[in-house]
Amino acid sequence: MTHKHTNALIKESSPYLLQHAHNPVNWEAWSNTVLTRAKEENKPILISIGYAACHWCHVMEKECFEDAEVAAVMNAHFICIKIDREERPDVDHIYMDALQMMTGSGGWPLNIIALPNGKPFWGATYVQKEQWIQALGQLAGLYNNQSGKVIEYANKLAQGIVAINLVETPTTQTVLGLDQLHTSVQKWAGYFDTFMGGYKRAPKFMMPGNLDFLLHYGTRQQHTVVLDYVNTTLTKMAYGGIFDHVGGGFSRYAVDTKWHIPHFEKMLYDNGLLISLYAKAYAATKNELYKRVVESTIAFVEAELMSPEVAFYSSLDADSLNTEGTSEEGAYYVWTVEELTTALGEDFETFKAYYNINSYGHWEHHNYVLIRDASDAEIAKRLALSEADLYTRITQNLATLKQIRDQRTRPALDDKILTSWNGLMLKGLTDAYRYLGNAHYLSLARQNASFLLNSMVQKDGSLWHNHKNGKSSITGYLEDYASCIDAFIGLYEVTLEEQWLQQAKDWTDYCLLQFRDPKSKLFFFTPKTDAYVIRRTIEKADNVIPGSNSIMANNLFKLGHLYATKNYSNIAKEMLLAVQENMSERPENYGHWMHLWLHINTPFYEVAVIGSEYLQKLKALQFHYLPNSLFCGAKKEGQLPLLQNRSQSGKTPIYICEEGSCKLPVADVQAALTQIQASAKD
Repeated sequence: MTHKHTNALIKESSPYLLQHAHNPVNWEAWSNTVLTRAKEENKPILISIGYAACHWCHVMEKECFEDAEVAAVMNAHFICIKIDREERPDVDHIYMDALQMMTGSGGWPLNIIALPNGKPFWGATYVQKEQWIQALGQLAGLYNNQSGKVIEYANKLAQGIVAINLVETPTTQTVLGLDQLHTSVQKWAGYFDTFMGGYKRAPKFMMPGNLDFLLHYGTRQQHTVVLDYVNTTLTKMAYGGIFDHVGGGFSRYAVDTKWHIPHFEKMLYDNGLLISLYAKAYAATKNELYKRVVESTIAFVEAELMSPEVAFYSSLDADSLNTEGTSEEGAYYVWTVEELTTALGEDFETFKAYYNINSYGHWEHHNYVLIRDASDAEIAKRLALSEADLYTRITQNLATLKQIRDQRTRPALDDKILTSWNGLMLKGLTDAYRYLGNAHYLSLARQNASFLLNSMVQKDGSLWHNHKNGKSSITGYLEDYASCIDAFIGLYEVTLEEQWLQQAKDWTDYCLLQFRDPKSKLFFFTPKTDAYVIRRTIEKADNVIPGSNSIMANNLFKLGHLYATKNYSNIAKEMLLAVQENMSERPENYGHWMHLWLHINTPFYEVAVIGSEYLQKLKALQFHYLPNSLFCGAKKEGQLPLLQNRSQSGKTPIYICEEGSCKLPVADVQAALTQIQASAKD
């Protein structure tokens, strides 16, 4: 196929950048060379940031960037740079902060106009064609005619961008106690929607990291209100349209208050995190709904987002072709009554009652998004069916719809591989194996871990961030190391193969050398070797994905216990101290950090199993939800301090330890559980 226009993005591997490679805009990828040229030519920079699954990014491309009139204005006045936010989160962090400072809100596409040195002076998200042309003309004129004012504003804004990322010196060297933690959770609970789950607002984001902590806290403290909220949220999410009942997996967020209409893009990171969360919730509750969610979500990822090498792709687009051949958000996922009655025949009435093919489940244009509002038991009673019969019918109906849907035009796939997101998915697989016991999940986890080691590690042992078509080009960020360290610790815990733990330790030591800020005690997002514009970011808070520093702090806490070294443990504590005042004020923004706060204030155990039956006893223990424990073990003495001088001939003792100090060993799994759970509530 021949194209009228081709720009420099044709050399890139990112699917998002390649989508723009035939725009008439003279796009360039972000690089030091392009920034240098902007300075030499004294031209302002137009930076447009998005990602492949972003609906409004596609809309703006069609309306503006594919338009020759718009391109002429952009090319005449600006050096135009297109960025995949998933490839360059370091750049996205800076300009998203700038946009929020300028406008009070953020989002993608993220469009920034900056000085040749990269300092921004204007920003917006989606802009329609005529407004875009008008804005660009005014901004070009402003830069050419009043450059002094523009530079002054950009310099002040850059100072603000640096200032909001500073870490204040903690006022105390003591970790806040349980009373303050309880107060923070109580404050946080003011946002809870106890009827539909999530927060009292729309859109609703799933926030798996926050729910993970609240499950931990509620279980640890036997706090029924918190546990009820977590279970309500998990149930309503699993019932809602945000979960793909036909094909499995979750969309990114719901636009309404009842989890019904999703923003239809499906991201690897959401699904990896939610697999972990639902697996833990299943272990804590034995709720079969949660188990089914884990199983169907892994099946979705395996079918739609997995490469032949068992690496995981990034996302599926929100848009797909409708029956008229027009690109439309959600077209692949929605159903009309006519389609359902034709497909399901006499089963339609049962399906209609189960998934609300009525005013509750209606979306728009006669389309329905499947949503439940009751349990199997309630619906079975209402329909005078047994639960088993109902489940069989619905399962068969969904299989029928899956076959029909597979004939539709699929959403576009972003097939780049990101190290950080693969780490999140790997952790999801290890948790799924741990709590559900499916050996296939462990097989996938091993293969993915091997891929990461074979394809995402550079010659010096550092990580790449991205991979596509056998090549990587971007040096790893802190998020890549943090998520992989966490996943490899998890893989060690379920296999007790020390190679995985040693790799986690090696990456941790590398981060301490290349990323750590001795002043703030936290870690920079980029390594020392990376160039940066305006600031070297420190990611403090958690978001939909837990922040890289909070994951690292928890990693260090775990490694400190496994290796019995105060160095790691002390660094984890220093990191917590650096953010704890923010945590106590805004706990909803620091959910993953709060695991560490709770661990430090309550008993935390290392569980060591040594002897010929070590794997069997390990599995029996790990089926239980024990968030206050770490596991290690070996057939004979291992390299870890906890595994030395503890073997007993012909026996497999279980040691319950706190900071290396162990109680008398027990032989029975139930006795070990009793010791671990004895301090479930302080």
